[in-house]
Amino acid sequence: MAGSTDFIVVIPARFGSSRLPGKPLLDIAGEPMVAHVWRRANQSQARRVVVATDDERIREALLPLGAEVVMTRSDHPSGTDRLAEVAERLGLDDDTLVVNVQGDEPLIPPALIDQVAERLADDPQASIATLAEPILEVETLFNPNVVKVTRSHAGRALYFSRAPMPWDREQFAQKPSLLSTDAWLRHIGIYAYRASFLSDYQHMAPSQLEQLEQLEQLRALQHGHIIQVALACAQNPTGVDTFEDLARVRLLIEQTEAQ
Repeated sequence: MAGSTDFIVVIPARFGSSRLPGKPLLDIAGEPMVAHVWRRANQSQARRVVVATDDERIREALLPLGAEVVMTRSDHPSGTDRLAEVAERLGLDDDTLVVNVQGDEPLIPPALIDQVAERLADDPQASIATLAEPILEVETLFNPNVVKVTRSHAGRALYFSRAPMPWDREQFAQKPSLLSTDAWLRHIGIYAYRASFLSDYQHMAPSQLEQLEQLEQLRALQHGHIIQVALACAQNPTGVDTFEDLARVRLLIEQTEAQ
């Protein structure tokens, strides 16, 4: 990346988690998980990195690092609503680009953070940018926990779904054992927003598609906003949702630091 795109990073970090309580503070190689995410974000071209949390314990864990922390309300229905509060508290201009990096992504490549910001900057009509990567495995395509996306020739999102899409009418008469092409795309949950959109989002009614699929990006699409989707320039390791994920990430980071 050329590094010419001006943007900030906000890392939402909730203490509450149904599967991993206190997830942002779970230890990885001697530091809380959110500290690893913060360090990765600081390796990007962002001019400012902010952690948004509703829990004083997370703020206190980050103070020794000199991280900028914004305390937010605890009743936000989504991460996007939390970002909107942060944008308002920071007094961001409408045209400021804000990249949302999840607090459970301790292995996120900084290049992806730069890429998603640059993608949004390249399309002045878009409100949001995000990333995707080809799906190569049948089980991944048919997994409802994996979000799929289709896009136009201009790279704009047409739809997001938990279902396999597009549907190959011939090949999928029975569940295939192999995929014939890499036409299917897995959505990667990193977003860049215009601050003006974040302000508007708080006043958008939840959409029917969003509620059916349980995917909040469909609210933006159904309200007519443009979402740019780029093919990720680097492989994105999965985040930490389970204890198995945590063990895997701990091993990877410990191996990296030992080199």
